[in-house]
Amino acid sequence: MATPPQASPGEPNTDKKSPMTPAPPTISPGAPRFTPPNLQQDQIASPSIKNPIMLSPENGVKTGSPVPHLSTPPGPPVFTSPVRPAAVPFRTSPATPQPVAFSSGSSLPTSSPPHFPNGSAELQQQPPGATEESMPAGESPCVLFSAHKLLKHKKLANVPSLGFGVLVSPGRETSTGPQVIHRDPHRCHNCGAYSNLYSNILIGSGQWQCVICHNLNGSEGEYIASSKEELCNFPELSSPLVDFIQTGNKRPSFVPVTDSRTSAPVVLVIDECLDDAHLQHLQSSLHAFVDSVPPATRIGIILYGSTVSVYDFTEESIASADVISGGTSPTQETLKGLIYGTGIYLSPMHASKQVAHLIFSSLRPYKLNVPEVSRDRCLGTAVEVAMAIIQGPSVDMSRGVVKRPGGNSRIIVCAGGPNTYGPGFVPHSYTHPNYPHREKTAIKWMEQLGREAHQHNIVVDILCAGTCPVRVPVLQPLANASGGVLVLHDDFGEAFGVNLQRASARAAGSHGLLEIRCSDDILVTQVVGPGEEANIDTHETFKNDMAVSIQMLSVEETQCFSISMQNKHDIKSDFVFFQFAIQYSNVYQADIARVITIRLPTVDSVSAYLQSVQDEVAAVIIAKRTLLQAKSYSDAIDMQTTIDERVKDIASKFGSQVPKSKLYRFPKEISLLPELLFHLRRGPLLGSIVGHEDERSVLRNLFLNASFDLSLRMIAPRCLMHREGGTFEELPAYDLAMQSDTAVVLDHGTDVFIWLGAELAADEGRSAAALAACRTLAEELSELRFPAPQILAFKEGSSQARYFVSRLIPAHKDPPYEQEARFPQLRTLTIEQRTKLKSSFIHFDDPSFCEWIRGLKAVPPEPI
Repeated sequence: MATPPQASPGEPNTDKKSPMTPAPPTISPGAPRFTPPNLQQDQIASPSIKNPIMLSPENGVKTGSPVPHLSTPPGPPVFTSPVRPAAVPFRTSPATPQPVAFSSGSSLPTSSPPHFPNGSAELQQQPPGATEESMPAGESPCVLFSAHKLLKHKKLANVPSLGFGVLVSPGRETSTGPQVIHRDPHRCHNCGAYSNLYSNILIGSGQWQCVICHNLNGSEGEYIASSKEELCNFPELSSPLVDFIQTGNKRPSFVPVTDSRTSAPVVLVIDECLDDAHLQHLQSSLHAFVDSVPPATRIGIILYGSTVSVYDFTEESIASADVISGGTSPTQETLKGLIYGTGIYLSPMHASKQVAHLIFSSLRPYKLNVPEVSRDRCLGTAVEVAMAIIQGPSVDMSRGVVKRPGGNSRIIVCAGGPNTYGPGFVPHSYTHPNYPHREKTAIKWMEQLGREAHQHNIVVDILCAGTCPVRVPVLQPLANASGGVLVLHDDFGEAFGVNLQRASARAAGSHGLLEIRCSDDILVTQVVGPGEEANIDTHETFKNDMAVSIQMLSVEETQCFSISMQNKHDIKSDFVFFQFAIQYSNVYQADIARVITIRLPTVDSVSAYLQSVQDEVAAVIIAKRTLLQAKSYSDAIDMQTTIDERVKDIASKFGSQVPKSKLYRFPKEISLLPELLFHLRRGPLLGSIVGHEDERSVLRNLFLNASFDLSLRMIAPRCLMHREGGTFEELPAYDLAMQSDTAVVLDHGTDVFIWLGAELAADEGRSAAALAACRTLAEELSELRFPAPQILAFKEGSSQARYFVSRLIPAHKDPPYEQEARFPQLRTLTIEQRTKLKSSFIHFDDPSFCEWIRGLKAVPPEPI
């Protein structure tokens, strides 16, 4: 079990045919997470990031082809393109953590004299190393540490309220791309670590010393050189990030492919129990999806209600499907008859586009007079059938050959209600006397189905929409266990359509394994993310391998692992080393081993350590550890208190006491951190902004696996005010931005809001221009994000405006001098404008940031 840290105080018209050493990590139930046992329980990973976030959608999914535009097929709704380029320039104050540049021309100083049992000397270090003050995290955004230095003293370094940790994004693309090596890596025979730019090299014999265990290893003469400069020719000895690539394929029946998604099919599993209004929106989204899919992508279409209809692409003029009973899991005989029959159930889009459109046009609304929640939906059986046709054998329509999937295949469930029929069902009503037992049984069955999908390299995404409760606790385990996501939408309209396209387009690697190796001074205490403990028989092991190994459920750019660490003892060396190895098969069926090696300096000075803390990274790590414990709304309320205690503890441990007072001054080096945590405690993840627990549960699950960029936006919204001339000014997310003559864009990760002031809205011409510019910006900010956020626009004073107001810090309650200090834009307003702004606010009891932090007996940090 995980050791949680202790808190401080419609029917279709068809023709149907028939880890002192940490032990191996363990996994706790619920959202994906795991932690090695025998750990000190109250260690919290957390520091901060002083560098800006560029106004670019780095938290999305990049694919090998341009992001498709939404088309506008017949039928409502008419979509606008979510990805059209911004038509206006804008200003921004940066906010993404920028690692210190890696110096490629300096020499590598040793942290301590090397000792070799065989008496060898003259170990040469790589010239392309980093200087003492440079951060080898360098140009790789795949690894973000909460601090760029470590405290040597264990007691201070392991203060649980702040702690130390790292965010690792295994599948994230880099701007320049990694160094690629087409050969096997050199690995330490003792611990399994990889040779790297910090390894000491005996250029005469080609031997190299491991930075993790200090063992001396041979290189089969490959590292023999006449001078150390020659070693620069080896990418692994000159770059902190390298990719070792093998194009051989160990799987049988391998067929080389030219398109990355040719052999990884997408199967749509669609709810047919929809009313007319929902069905029309769904049909529009499905038609747009078909128009966006690359021609070589193979698709399958399945409908489910009380039966499962598997559509056959051999019929070109009518929508034809084979029908399977949905009341029980399909038998092997049934599946055999389906798979070995004459039907074609997976077909490349270029050969089946017209048929797909015909199938979607043939869908009809649900006709019986039965409430939405009571309609029979055999979602579980439908997913089982989808998995069977993906596994095949299935004839490729255009070539007549069997192809094995490269990367992960994908099932996308389009659900409008709960699974109420067949395996994994729950009763229609919560008041059913056997509901708790049936729900528990259904959750277990769905999780097992998800695990089976993962074993076959199939990811199941569940996109829900409409007003009927889908019973999130039952469906979430299916998505989680397979490496997919569950997303809720208000309807089957634009946001749903965008997510349908992005879900199918995002590339996913398979057979992923993440290995974490650190210097002996460091202990990994917790890992949060989309993975589970790796079995020893699934990967190569070494005699003294102390790596924490994680089996990744899928390898995608939008994912991230939060890794908490602590000092095992006082550190005596000047540097500590971290190595992250990610092994996986990509969508091109190549085996990749991505190796990232980082060296961080150690310091005695608390001030030097705090100055290196990256506030935003620290806040994300703290938030992920906190959300891990918020399994219910009552837990979330408890976690708000935990955040309060954490801020108090940081102030008392690292701040200074105000003379003649019991107040502590929060350390100025990490002045951004408490405001980020204030946003966390009052926002949708822990606060009461989101009304239904199902919605909160989905948000928490998304957050625990999300990339750094999306995680940060889900914690603290980004506020951009529209200016004359079409520019945007980034401002603190305070309610003082609600100025009647302006328009404001608020990006909160899964939601983007556009607020139009009443005075601006009264001017039709200006408001139309401002709204268009804001809409363009909102779409650009989120153009690669998955899940795609819903974009809502409203006017000041409207009922929907409450969603916007509730996410802003109520700074209007603070005295003018504090308002100006934290929101300098106020100084540009006239007295009349400030008076009008002040009179526009309605009094409520929520504290401002300054009021909250003073209530914790701390002095608010000075704004940067």
